[in-house]
Amino acid sequence: MTELADPRYRDIDTWDDVTALRAMLEGQMAAIAAIAPALPALADVVAAAVPRLRAGGRLVYAGAGTSIRVAVQDGIELGPTYDWPEARTLYLIAGGEAALMLGIEGAEDNAEDGRAQVESNGIGPDDVVIGLAASGRTPFTIEVVKAARAAGALTVGIACNPDAVLCAVADHGILAETGAEAVAGSTRMKAGTAQKAILNLLSTQIMLRLGHVHRGLMVDMRPQNIKLRGRATGMVATLAQVDTPIAQAALEQTGWKIKPAILVAQGYDLPTAERALDKAQGVLRNVEEAKA
Repeated sequence: MTELADPRYRDIDTWDDVTALRAMLEGQMAAIAAIAPALPALADVVAAAVPRLRAGGRLVYAGAGTSIRVAVQDGIELGPTYDWPEARTLYLIAGGEAALMLGIEGAEDNAEDGRAQVESNGIGPDDVVIGLAASGRTPFTIEVVKAARAAGALTVGIACNPDAVLCAVADHGILAETGAEAVAGSTRMKAGTAQKAILNLLSTQIMLRLGHVHRGLMVDMRPQNIKLRGRATGMVATLAQVDTPIAQAALEQTGWKIKPAILVAQGYDLPTAERALDKAQGVLRNVEEAKA
């Protein structure tokens, strides 16, 4: 379906700009709507992924072309937003890192490279491997998922075509049927939008379950500039119910780590705050409930 030429758009190159843009926007909106049927399957992925990631596993993204570029955008933001360790985010890229900036001829067809990247990176049972391909039939990505599953990793296949091989070979198949593109085969459009939104939902919900969000706030973000330090101070002041100077002092004492700073601002000494968070697996709400 993602490769079909929709007859509705046969003369799109002759339409006026507003009409063509409106048609493409409608396609983007339809791509988001196509995700809704997959939400229960995404919830199953979260439930399966969280124990492995708590055990020290890695989030591994795999794909070619638009799919892996979208995936890198998702994964690279988990560090500053949720303090997810960069060493525990891995990208298996058809054609290697150069393919993020250039089109590498034939890279997506190299199944052997997919298998080799799984082996060379030591993919194992604690890892969560997410393979993306709009068509659902990219040889590189299919081989990554097959090899990772054989190695015991949790595998997820995200595709935009029904009966996608990628979904069939993964532990969990996520399908968003985005259909034909306004420009035939240009899957950086609807299919790319759906893949990006699915990854946003999936990675964010995983971070929620791992305790990186408390009361709707990013309590593990890295306050690396003036704006973010101001935001962190506001979080600590609000959640600990203290004045701004106390919040800032607590953050300075904890090296600008928000969760322990909240506890320090509430009267914990730093070692006790760190022990409480470790015991609660980093989930601030569990600390609150244990204290209540």
